Amino acid sequence: MRKLLLGDEAIAQAAIDSGLSGVYAYPGTPSTEITEFIQLREEKRGDAEAPIFCRWATNEKTAMEGALGMSYMGKRALVCMKHVGMNVAADPFVNSAMTGVNGGLVVVAADDPSMHSSQNEQDSRFYGKFAMMPIFEPSSQQEAYEMTRAAFELSEAVHLPVLMRVTTRMAHSRAVVEITDSPRKQSDIKRPEDVRRWILLPAFARLRYNELIAQQDDLQRSSVESKFNAYTKGSNPERGVITTGIAYNYFMENCADGTDRSVLKVSQYPLPVALIERMVEDGAKEILVMEEGQPVVEEMVRAIVPSTVAVKGRLTGDLPRVGELTPDSVRLSLGLAPLERLDADNIVVARPPALCQGCGHRDMYKALNEVAAEYENPRIFGDIGCYTLGALSPFHALHACVEMGASITMAKGASDAGQFPAFAVIGDSTFTHSGMTGLLDCVNSKSNVVVIISDNLTTGMTGGQDSAGTGKLEDICRGLGVHPDHVRVVVPLPKNMEEIKQTLREEIEYNGVSVVIPRRECIQTAKRHAKAKAAANK
Repeated sequence: MRKLLLGDEAIAQAAIDSGLSGVYAYPGTPSTEITEFIQLREEKRGDAEAPIFCRWATNEKTAMEGALGMSYMGKRALVCMKHVGMNVAADPFVNSAMTGVNGGLVVVAADDPSMHSSQNEQDSRFYGKFAMMPIFEPSSQQEAYEMTRAAFELSEAVHLPVLMRVTTRMAHSRAVVEITDSPRKQSDIKRPEDVRRWILLPAFARLRYNELIAQQDDLQRSSVESKFNAYTKGSNPERGVITTGIAYNYFMENCADGTDRSVLKVSQYPLPVALIERMVEDGAKEILVMEEGQPVVEEMVRAIVPSTVAVKGRLTGDLPRVGELTPDSVRLSLGLAPLERLDADNIVVARPPALCQGCGHRDMYKALNEVAAEYENPRIFGDIGCYTLGALSPFHALHACVEMGASITMAKGASDAGQFPAFAVIGDSTFTHSGMTGLLDCVNSKSNVVVIISDNLTTGMTGGQDSAGTGKLEDICRGLGVHPDHVRVVVPLPKNMEEIKQTLREEIEYNGVSVVIPRRECIQTAKRHAKAKAAANK
């Protein structure tokens, strides 16, 4: 069977065909479509097909832990997140290599070089190397499908999670993918025979760590023998190329008619050291490393080859140090003449991102800006979501935005230092993701802060997925200790502007923790819901 699939969808289809029992994820570009594809499958699932658990998790840490629990029961689980989500999931992710797995466990990290929708360009391969677990990095949608299936098999064979690392172009480009016509059935429940490895008390963990170290030689051999890694000696073996992931596609696009260089394609890690040594034995005097992201492989190759071999790549400037690779940048690194191209800057008019017309966040920022201007040196700490765009024109409302949940605790820290007034602006989904603990810190310290939870009843930035806090925000805030009189709900509409501003003024003057919740449904999801309702009533 052949399907036209995004890279994300190829991974999702492969997981389904591998007997997946549960997918655990928090939405984040460019990983979101993996879970959405599986959710769509569940909506269309026939009675003969086994159900797959596929509800969104509150954050990436809980997603990783939920998947580990399903693996504990002997069933196959998939975890999906964007690269910065790996920071949130790091504790259970790293420790999952210590516990090992029972059912197959694959963790997909979708990296975002060039920061299309992210705060940084971090490379998730560092996490896999740090945790000492296998890593797969597909070079095509077909390989993404095949690798995902192989990753579940490898995970159960070596009793370790497997990290699948993709990047934006791989996740969000389409290709025809051949899929199996014999999908695997879901595993039956099978509990671990030795529970001690799942209990990371120091005495047990030390034994398990020795086992993990001992596995590394086998993982190295598996990588050298992998069908996803391939070495070809060239007619001019003094010049070698090592490509990883999607960089292999860019290389082949420029060398479709062949190359005289020796070429090593790397798509499974740990890095196949023996294949790199073979390239040197064949006479390599110069090795060009092409990789999407940070110079992970380039730095490792420098430690493997003799000092007489010149290693080139991002660190030497032969490829750009930041941003995505492109066929053009790869072409230049190979010393090939640039191709004629049109200047897109003269064709496409720039369209900077902006909050949608009619968005409730707009009315919230209008009121907040007007009230904040009544005070000397106000500071508004922002967070990650659609409302981050309040930093841009026409609002210019935010003074800081660092990562998920930081708004509340940064406002607290600023207040601790003497800042007044100190505001935090956070969305409903981000609040339940990682803002609740910060609010508890504020309550315990009796901090003088005004926390604005701009509630649009969805996870708007990533396409309108369910928000974990919908219908619960007031109860959560009161449960964390915010005085009920200072948990206020307003409706962000122009006609309510004076009421909203007066509410903000009252809470600023209250010496303690205040929470103001401007609540109005996202304009985009409201349109979809109205359309669906109209269709249902026909």
